[in-house]
Amino acid sequence: MNARTKLGSRWTRVMGWMAAVGAASVLAACGGGGGSTAADGSLRVAVTDAPSCGYDHVYVTIQKVSVNQSSTASDTDGGWTDLTLTPARQVDLLSLTNGVLEELGTMPLAAGHYSQIRLVLASNTGTGTTALANSVQPTGGALTALTTPSGQQSGLKLQANFDVQPGQMADVVLDFDACASVVKAGNSGQYILKPVISVIERLVSGLQGFVSTTLATASTTVSAQLNGATVRATTPDSTGKFTIPYLAPGTYTLVVTSDGHATGVVTSVPVGTGTTAINGTATAIVTPVSAMADVTGAVTAVSGSSTVAITDASARALQALTGGPTIEVAKQPVDSTLGTYRFHLPVAAPVKAAYSTTALTFAADTAVAGKYTIEIQAPSRTTQTKPADISSGTGATVNFAY
Repeated sequence: MNARTKLGSRWTRVMGWMAAVGAASVLAACGGGGGSTAADGSLRVAVTDAPSCGYDHVYVTIQKVSVNQSSTASDTDGGWTDLTLTPARQVDLLSLTNGVLEELGTMPLAAGHYSQIRLVLASNTGTGTTALANSVQPTGGALTALTTPSGQQSGLKLQANFDVQPGQMADVVLDFDACASVVKAGNSGQYILKPVISVIERLVSGLQGFVSTTLATASTTVSAQLNGATVRATTPDSTGKFTIPYLAPGTYTLVVTSDGHATGVVTSVPVGTGTTAINGTATAIVTPVSAMADVTGAVTAVSGSSTVAITDASARALQALTGGPTIEVAKQPVDSTLGTYRFHLPVAAPVKAAYSTTALTFAADTAVAGKYTIEIQAPSRTTQTKPADISSGTGATVNFAY
């Protein structure tokens, strides 16, 4: 979802901030601080999301954003400045893609370096809409309450790294990864919110281009990757246009995945101080049709004389292209009850092109067709990898044990 700084580990989109910021949405209350001074700056906060997996809606209701210069400050320590939303703001994360932001507001803030943000969500209480303040609607299913983490009242702790200069405004975006944050709880019909959020600077640099409208928008993801990990991702709009903003200058790999199609890869894509155009509508990226096969498995550990499911792990499906790079084709948290995962992956060879300012020329990497590496990460445990070969067109089972 990962080069992102994670909590636990993908929420990121536009309401005009001037209207949203107005009188009602923001008011800073400083823990132990006084009024604003000439040395103060300000902070503007927005939220966005990466593509989600198998959901029509993911709603969260935001009550407050708090910031502190100390990365270790607890919720009862001093030094907190709050941005309180009155009333609390319910946001559909899945509407915040392709560069769209939900502006939460601005607050005056003492100049200095800040290392922690806490995001406080409303609780699912009462009946009616308040019972579904935080909720998810699986594709084809009903709206279901999201179970939020214990200790929610103190907020979700996020690592941050930004400076506020005197008389200037700092801009940060809270980038939710809904795909990694909403976890199915076995066959119970319940879903758990295990937030994966990164704090990113609102930069003007990024990527923009087009994929063919023959690719199903709902299942198509376009990601900017570094060293085999997704930095930011999006879904194209109905015209095939995709926008991946807020990327730090560097050289990225663009990866296009879509159900029923081979993976498309554009290597060595430069990002400078502006937006890099990948292509236009006349040269929209279209990838070959491909059969799909499943890679499934479970993550377990031995506890005494029993084998138990590891329910806090995350899984990635990687593919090492001939001559490089390695790309991330899919990722997901394991089931929060069963410790299982399932990837639906292309059997056909990925197609690869080097970035060009003229035209992209794709060629199939036949040597790696259907060959993947599954990676499992779990807190306080060693990262494990195993090969998964679906080149014959049949699925594979790859289990992991600690």
